[in-house]
Amino acid sequence: MSLESVREHFKQWDKENDIMVFESSSATVQEAAETIGVAPAQIAKTLSFRGKDDHAILVVTAGDAKIDNKKFRETFTFKARMLSPDEVLEQTGHPVGGVCPFGLKNDLDVFLDVSLKRFEKVYPACGSTNSAIELTLDELEQFSSAKAWVDVCKGWEEEPAKVEGASGAKA
Repeated sequence: MSLESVREHFKQWDKENDIMVFESSSATVQEAAETIGVAPAQIAKTLSFRGKDDHAILVVTAGDAKIDNKKFRETFTFKARMLSPDEVLEQTGHPVGGVCPFGLKNDLDVFLDVSLKRFEKVYPACGSTNSAIELTLDELEQFSSAKAWVDVCKGWEEEPAKVEGASGAKA
């Protein structure tokens, strides 16, 4: 049912046939990256958190990003507490491994993390543990009805440029 709700969601943009359904699992970032043939960082993973008044929120991040608890608390003014698998299914209508910000069971606030901005295209799941869609960042923002771009992750930042030696000579 979850994949069907996502297909229905994408019909308004004539994108329902762009959903890729795989024979193998794409439930983890690594599995999805291997199945699609892209870097794990390009997988747009959707994380579900308990918000204020137990209203869930979704944060879509790059596949190599991890939630930074301090940044999360400063941004949302509450502690990052992930939903249990049962709560995820109840709130989103999607099983863990297929969670995405499309075709949701409930009207949830969706936020996109800046870790995604390194890429022209990203690959979020589509409501099942063996599906994905290729989207530009503009499409992801539009199709997810994202409330805002946020900076709540760590571990993905690129290494700072190496400082040249004192002589400034290049090899």
